[in-house]
Amino acid sequence: MSSTAPSTRMTGIGRVLVIVYAVMALAATGRSFVQIVRRFDEAPLAYSLSALAAVVYILATLALVLARRRGWYTVAWVAIVFELTGVLVVGLLSIVMPDLFQHETVWSLFGRGYLFIPLVLPVFGIWWLRTHRPVEVAQPVGVDA
Repeated sequence: MSSTAPSTRMTGIGRVLVIVYAVMALAATGRSFVQIVRRFDEAPLAYSLSALAAVVYILATLALVLARRRGWYTVAWVAIVFELTGVLVVGLLSIVMPDLFQHETVWSLFGRGYLFIPLVLPVFGIWWLRTHRPVEVAQPVGVDA
């Protein structure tokens, strides 16, 4: 491998971003599991949204790790934009329609229960994806794609 070849390892802020996503994935998964097992009948919408948030965080974590590949880069975009949309919609609804969310979700009140990390994290994720596009593999002359 030449010294000018792009690194396949994630470093710096990208690594921190993945670690925070992984922590959120674990936290949301644990929270939703306990909520669903113990009290699902009390707030099925809220607890299902917590489970959905967990799936999104897991998918975003995996996609960010593999984002050097075009397909995973796209998956990362979809997951992170979905996450931001979910945080904004659920956050707003939990304020204007509090009866709908009598039990908190990961995204309630814009992630207040998680120090607003769910609100800030996708913004950093989008920034990172915009500044770290995958390198296109050049096709040799005369080779059809």
